Amino acid sequence: MNKLPELGALVLACTALLTPSAAAQWKDWDYDLDQEKKPWSEMQTQLPPYPKPENLLKFDTGSNIGHDFFLDTASLSVGADKAVRYTLVVKTSGGATNVSFEGVRCEDRQYRVYAFGHANAQWSRARNAGWREIVVREVNGHHNVLYRKYLCSQTRIREAQSVKEIVASIKRGGQLAPGE
Repeated sequence: MNKLPELGALVLACTALLTPSAAAQWKDWDYDLDQEKKPWSEMQTQLPPYPKPENLLKFDTGSNIGHDFFLDTASLSVGADKAVRYTLVVKTSGGATNVSFEGVRCEDRQYRVYAFGHANAQWSRARNAGWREIVVREVNGHHNVLYRKYLCSQTRIREAQSVKEIVASIKRGGQLAPGE
């Protein structure tokens, strides 16, 4: 009455039924279940106070178009939704000043313009304020530079840096070294 050979035969039969494609399906199912992601949900955003000159921190875009780019450190935040929000001030070579309140999603390499600033220190909401892909451009490539060099971590994939890390990174002219 030795049932060990019968048990071995049963295990062998079950293993034969588990074909490579069936095993792959179970592997993927486990992975998908473990990696289940909830859809991203944007938090409600309030417009910041209009930027003050003493809060502007100049950053380098690597472009030679003659414009100066600044982030308003008083408006800089990383939300619970992991989006980095900031006020951007661009002083053009022709003497104009452009102000916008924007956001960057490091996880999806996207940016959004929420509002534009006016000379009377008032905001107007952007009409087409949806999220857009950040693309590499020769002219006006500041969103890519912000994403790549300042706002999003290069050591923690697709994750925003903290406000403190962003400010330090801008002051250094680029990403913090690992461990700093």
